[in-house]
Amino acid sequence: MNGLFFALLGASLATALSGFGSAKGVGNAAQASMGVLSEDPSKFGKMLVLTLLPGTQGLYGFIVGFLILVNCGVLGGDLPSTAQGLAYLGGALAIGIGGMVSGFAQGRAAVSGIAMSAKDDKNFSKAMVSITLVEIYALLSFIVSLLVVISVPGLDI
Repeated sequence: MNGLFFALLGASLATALSGFGSAKGVGNAAQASMGVLSEDPSKFGKMLVLTLLPGTQGLYGFIVGFLILVNCGVLGGDLPSTAQGLAYLGGALAIGIGGMVSGFAQGRAAVSGIAMSAKDDKNFSKAMVSITLVEIYALLSFIVSLLVVISVPGLDI
């Protein structure tokens, strides 16, 4: 095995795991939103915002995966050494796992926020704040992954 294998594995895991978390979170929130919309279609805008929030993790994973592909010779850059490939894999796991877990958690928070907002529109901002708090951990995972991925080409390993 060479570094390209590990880099491609990392790009795949970053994208797939964080995408899985987002898909699950958005799916759960969409299901709850549709229940609300069946009773009151005028709440579509607010329900859409709350439903979309768990989708960001998948975007973070995609960005990391894309940057790995750009850096490792698939879409440009040089072929990575085995150590660099492992570094890409390690960096990718941060957003892959962090994105998946936070996508699940943010989806559950979104379902609760949707239920709370359905009862009273005044609760929408409270729901937004609570759901967004989960995003912090996805962002931390993304930043770590991003810092690792952009530093790998400069590493002499």
